[in-house]
Amino acid sequence: MKNCAMNDTFDKLDRKILQQLQINCRQSTEHLGAIVGLSATACQRRIKKLRDSGVIHSEVAILDAATLQSRLTVLVEIKFNKGGTVVIEGFKALMRDCPAVQQCYYLAGDVDFSVIISVANIQEYELLTRSLFLNNPNIVKFSSRVSMDNVKTSLAIPLD
Repeated sequence: MKNCAMNDTFDKLDRKILQQLQINCRQSTEHLGAIVGLSATACQRRIKKLRDSGVIHSEVAILDAATLQSRLTVLVEIKFNKGGTVVIEGFKALMRDCPAVQQCYYLAGDVDFSVIISVANIQEYELLTRSLFLNNPNIVKFSSRVSMDNVKTSLAIPLD
């Protein structure tokens, strides 16, 4: 991914395209062009530029977990007893490799990481805590909160 500032490289039309793609990335370039005021070909060129520059990282389907099966969402805060590059980078890699981890944030403040985990049930979560947290000698404390309701889920980045 190339590192470039949004303000330096992209204009208002790029922002409009990105806003629309965050709503529905499967819309045709004809439809998208009609919304943002460009031809389909011009939209295609701009989308390619946005992909090539790394601004568009990936395009995914967001599934409705409630229609598929019952899932348990757990928010976990983790505190390490010691840091260091090796410890932190090792934990980041562990989180990236774990399919149950939906999101992981490395934080400044009184906790080191905040993790959102999706599991089938509390028994699966208990097994996961053993492998990810309890057996890690660098973790001094972790606290879990079980979600009762998903009020909002969005990965859209405000571009205004």
